[in-house]
Amino acid sequence: MSDLAQMDVVVSPEADDKTSYVDWPAIIAGIVLASAISLVLLTFGSALGLSFINFRAGENVLPIWVAIAAASWLLWVQVSAFMAGSYLTGRLRKRHHDATEHESDVRDGAHGLIVWAGGLVVGAIIAAGGVSAVANAVGSAASTLTTAASNVADDAAAMDPSAYFVDTLFRPGADAAPVAPGTDTSAQRAEAGRIVAQGALEGSVSEADRAYLGQLVSQTTGMPADQANARVGEVMTAIDNAKAEAEQVAEDARRTGVLAAFLTAASLLVSAAAAFWAAQKGGNHRDKGTAFPEMFRRY
Repeated sequence: MSDLAQMDVVVSPEADDKTSYVDWPAIIAGIVLASAISLVLLTFGSALGLSFINFRAGENVLPIWVAIAAASWLLWVQVSAFMAGSYLTGRLRKRHHDATEHESDVRDGAHGLIVWAGGLVVGAIIAAGGVSAVANAVGSAASTLTTAASNVADDAAAMDPSAYFVDTLFRPGADAAPVAPGTDTSAQRAEAGRIVAQGALEGSVSEADRAYLGQLVSQTTGMPADQANARVGEVMTAIDNAKAEAEQVAEDARRTGVLAAFLTAASLLVSAAAAFWAAQKGGNHRDKGTAFPEMFRRY
């Protein structure tokens, strides 16, 4: 009797299985497959311009449509990649016959979530490495450009953003008397530049400063007072327009960044649900021995 009892213990299926419920080899296989599919699809998308960073759209296209198009592509890529990787993990996972079918489905889905989380970690590491490489490349390019610029003009790095508008102020008018050759106007230009810079800090140039600028322009260029004042008004309007355009560009970039971050997070949550479902489906096919003879036939 003791020999029969010992034989019963030996042949009982998986009665003494003490291995972990987490099947790491299957998970790693799923992460590798998901990462590879994601890399291939994102590369194709980048070539087509489907990227938040470099989206090639037509003129007059609102940023919201740019973000939605890029997010839709990212959603499709993530769902496809994580579903494929999670299905593979569910199909390869070793099942422990100590639980109900429902519990087995939960364990399969949990493996899909681990594939999703692992894929995000791998993607974050790759992205961090890419950002570092881009930063190094940008730094090298900036150093090269700085060196080249210094050979052209010693003060190029210290160029005043308002220098163009100051130059516009002191351009000679059509009816103005020509400025005597060799006349030094650097002091007048520097003073006008300080007035423009102070106006940029305060939001606008005061009427007193505008009147003084008109006098300064008239005395320096020989333009009549009315023409000099009109010149000052035109330049101040150009400065206001440039400032408003810069603020609009910055606001559009901020809104696009917020929308892109929100859509990316939403697509990640959707891909997590897809990974859970795909892993369960892979586990069900594993238990039922589902085969796809038309796809995986022997040749």
